[in-house]
Amino acid sequence: MLFSSIPFLFCQSELNSNESFYVIPEFVLGKTLEANDGFPKTQLQKGLFVNLGQYNFNENNIWARQLNYPKTGVSIGIIDFGETEKIGRAYTFIPFIEYQLFKRWNLHVGMGGSYMDTLYDEENNPSNRAITTHLNWSFRSFMHYRLLNNKVNWRFGLGYIHHSNGHTRLPNQGLNSLLASFSAVIDTQPEAIKSFEKTKKKKSVQTYFSGRFGYGENVLSEIFNEKKPVYTMAFSAGRIYNKTFKFGGGFYYRFYQHYYDYIKNEEDLVIQEYPIFLENPTGYASNYGLFATAELLLGHVGFEFSLGFNIHKPFYPIDWKLNEGFDYVNPMGETIDVLGELDWYYEIKRSISSRLGLNFYLINTNKSPKHNVALGLHINGNLGQADFTDLSLIYVYHLDLINKK
Repeated sequence: MLFSSIPFLFCQSELNSNESFYVIPEFVLGKTLEANDGFPKTQLQKGLFVNLGQYNFNENNIWARQLNYPKTGVSIGIIDFGETEKIGRAYTFIPFIEYQLFKRWNLHVGMGGSYMDTLYDEENNPSNRAITTHLNWSFRSFMHYRLLNNKVNWRFGLGYIHHSNGHTRLPNQGLNSLLASFSAVIDTQPEAIKSFEKTKKKKSVQTYFSGRFGYGENVLSEIFNEKKPVYTMAFSAGRIYNKTFKFGGGFYYRFYQHYYDYIKNEEDLVIQEYPIFLENPTGYASNYGLFATAELLLGHVGFEFSLGFNIHKPFYPIDWKLNEGFDYVNPMGETIDVLGELDWYYEIKRSISSRLGLNFYLINTNKSPKHNVALGLHINGNLGQADFTDLSLIYVYHLDLINKK
């Protein structure tokens, strides 16, 4: 996961690349938010990053022209969460894209991975329920204000960083941080950057059809905390505008090995509340629905976000009851298991699926090929809560490109 997004940094061709690179040393300070009741008390969070990036001043990069020439790069850093013994440190690798919103304001967003050196442990570190695996997804979003405008551009920023493992092991409350940053943009060739002249955007539209097949992993609950497969497939169609903005919709199917095994093993909730599941374990362990998707195409890389509606996910009531329940000790000293309640929030999460991640295309999307293949790495969720992480193989078929005046 940590290195899967390296192509994001090189999603443009190399024309005049020696004149457009920059380095941003960045120091951040802030607060690690509490992830659970009894979370360890933290001091000031500190982090040091080196951002290596490139100005995409290349007229062959249609996506760069469409997006008003954003900067892209990778942010490499170390974060001390303010409690070394129980929360520890994160070592991050986050590809990013940065847009100029106003004259002095830039929006910086990134998605990548991190290695966490301190984990939850039921006996030795029970108060930190945020992180349970060494490898985690990481998300970063900052607003930067440019203080000066010369060879070294000093910047002040405010932002947010999130780390979690995508439901591959529980507990997985995730670590969230609110931060202030101070950084300096060191351009390698500032005069070449100032002399660049923007050209007029070109318009086009292209219809596509796509299929993907994926393999994911997740856990069912803290009791059933072993990683098992989630098999996925999806088919979609839509349109690509200006070789950059991809919109579509389609149908997805998923099969959860955890759901199937829980039914086949005749676990308690199946016998007590859902005995009908025993008649067709495969069907009741399946999930299918409709989805809408949007993708930003950046040459060899696409950043994708999808929202779906579950037509069929019959096992989710059991999933919810296992994960939203709690234990308490009664006056007799007995531990009582209380299952989660199927409330209004359950109804929303049962209905809405989400998907966020990166696609790495074999053929540069600027070329509008008839056929293309890609590898996708995504985190899938129930509404906004992680469900599973998957790796998928994607095939895309394009109709002829239509250029517009």
